[in-house]
Amino acid sequence: MLEGRVDFAVHNMKDVPVADRSTRLVIASVPERGSPAEALVSKADKRLKDLVKGSSIGTSSPIRLAQLRRVRPDVKPEPLWGAVETRVDRVDSGELDAVILAEAGLAKLGIAERISERLSVDEFMPAPGQGALAIVARRDNLKVIETLRSVEHLPTRAEVDAERELVRILEETSKVPVGGLAAVRGNQIQVRACVLSVDGRQRLFATRSGSAMDGVKLAHEIGEELLAKGAGVIGETWRNARR
Repeated sequence: MLEGRVDFAVHNMKDVPVADRSTRLVIASVPERGSPAEALVSKADKRLKDLVKGSSIGTSSPIRLAQLRRVRPDVKPEPLWGAVETRVDRVDSGELDAVILAEAGLAKLGIAERISERLSVDEFMPAPGQGALAIVARRDNLKVIETLRSVEHLPTRAEVDAERELVRILEETSKVPVGGLAAVRGNQIQVRACVLSVDGRQRLFATRSGSAMDGVKLAHEIGEELLAKGAGVIGETWRNARR
């Protein structure tokens, strides 16, 4: 894009950095969101609660890992990389008993039937931006931006803007993985967020509701509340675990 060889690029929103590393680029459009939920793909279509003790479950997302340890401390988390199909193949080959993936990703690939269980958002809050797309363009390419705005979905934009504020105030400052989800209903928005210790035993949670226009403000308040509750201390445990 910066070289002018392409006009725009489509990314998973949760993969787009919050820090503006290039002032020449902008999220020009946010289409309507798919499901933000986490999904379990398992052998024999078993639900998470039905997997036997010691079952191997693939995930490399820090927030998924902490929530898995909280809900099922008796299973064995395993690192998980590669394309979605490759991750599912590791279950089919018997290498893993299950994997945790984004429901939206499975749906986009046309393999939603592989979902064994849609995990509860209360127990597995997704990463901010999950299920949404970001269409990024050069800030000076006004004609392209105007065209891309035709697929903008304002409720989704309000949701992801709020969720990205959670990342900015928590992950970017305290280096603590955050689960965050905003939901717009009419002209109202509810924003929820949680942070967990590495072992999942400690969980801090906060929520706010208000006007959809105030989503970022509400998310900022949530971030401040979680920091006051000790999110920074939890973040330190994550930094120590990565060393």
